[in-house]
Amino acid sequence: MIIAVAVSGGMDSLLSLALLKEQGHDLIAVHGHFLPPNPAWQSVIEGLTKACDILGVPFHALDLHKEFDCRVVAPFVKDYRAGLTPNPCAMCNPRMKFGVLFDAARQLGADRLATGHYVSMVAREQGRMLVRGADMTKDQSYFLSLVPIENLRQAEFPLAETLKKDVLEILAKHGLTPPIPSESQEICFVPDDDYQAFLLERGPMPEGGPAILPDGTIVGEHKGLWRHTQGQRRGLGIAWTEALYVLDKDVHSNTLIVGPKSALQSGGCVAGQVNLMSPMDAWPEIVMVQTRYRQKAKPSQVKLVGGSLRFEFLESHTRPTPGQVAAVYTEDGMVLGGGIIEKPLPL
Repeated sequence: MIIAVAVSGGMDSLLSLALLKEQGHDLIAVHGHFLPPNPAWQSVIEGLTKACDILGVPFHALDLHKEFDCRVVAPFVKDYRAGLTPNPCAMCNPRMKFGVLFDAARQLGADRLATGHYVSMVAREQGRMLVRGADMTKDQSYFLSLVPIENLRQAEFPLAETLKKDVLEILAKHGLTPPIPSESQEICFVPDDDYQAFLLERGPMPEGGPAILPDGTIVGEHKGLWRHTQGQRRGLGIAWTEALYVLDKDVHSNTLIVGPKSALQSGGCVAGQVNLMSPMDAWPEIVMVQTRYRQKAKPSQVKLVGGSLRFEFLESHTRPTPGQVAAVYTEDGMVLGGGIIEKPLPL
C-alpha cells in the first residue's frame, strides 16, 4: 500500500511525512500548489525536494492553481457578493485536498492520503470515524466536517497524538527544516489578510445602503454588506446611544441590521449543504455543535428538515454567521457531520 503525503512546505505536513517514513510505510510526497506559479513557489519546491531527498521519498509537485481558483476562490467571491461570510478553508478540504489532490495522488499510484491535520480517525461502531486531535489548541476537525466520510476513511493523520509545541523539535531530530517555517496566514490566497482589497480586485462589489435597528429605525449607512459580518462592532461608522453590533444582512433590500450586544444571542440555526458522517438515527438525542473555529462546542437538539439541519441550542449561543460551518460532535469529540449555516434562529 502506497500512502501519498500532502506536503505544503509547512512544518506540520513535513513532520507527517517524517513520522510515516519512520514507521516504515511506502510513501510518495505530493505538493499541490494552489496559487499561480511565482518565485516563492520555486523556493518551496526546492526546500521540499531537499527534505524528501533526506528521507528517501519520491516527490511530486503539482500545479493545481486553476482548479483551486474554480473550486475555492471563485465561490468565495460569489458568496461574499451574496452577503455571506464563507469559510474557504473548510471548502478547500473536500474540494481540493481530499478531492482534486487525492485524485491526482491516485494517478501517481497512491492508495491513501496523509495530511498534517491535528485530528484522528478512530474505530467506532460505524467504522473509522473522525475525532478531535489530542492537541485541543490546534484541533482541526471543524475544518474537515464537510469531507465525505468515505474519503476520510482512506486518510491518515500522523499528528493525531502530537502537540504543536513539539513539532519543530521533532523535525530537528530528523534533520529537517520546513521551507515555510512560519504559520500560514488566515486565508492563503488573500494577500496580507486584506479580504476587502482582494474582493475588489476580483471585480465590482455591491454598493452601500441603509443600516437599521431591528424595529426599522434608520441609524446610518453601510458601505457594502460584504464589508461586514455578524457580531462585528468595530468599523461600522455609526454613532448611537449605545454600542451597536451587526445582527443580520437583508441582501434583497441591501440593508444592514444592527443592534445592542444583548441581541446577538441566538436560539439556533439552520445549516444546508449537509455532510453526514454517521446516519442521523445513530446520533445521540443531544449533540454538540460548533459554529465557529475558535468556539467551544455547545449542546443542541437537531433534526433534518427538508435536507437541512435545524439546530435548537440548549445554552446561550452567539449568533451564528451565514456562510460559516456548523460542525456536529458527540460529547467525546467524534464528528457526526457538518453543514453550511444558512440563517440564525431567534431566541
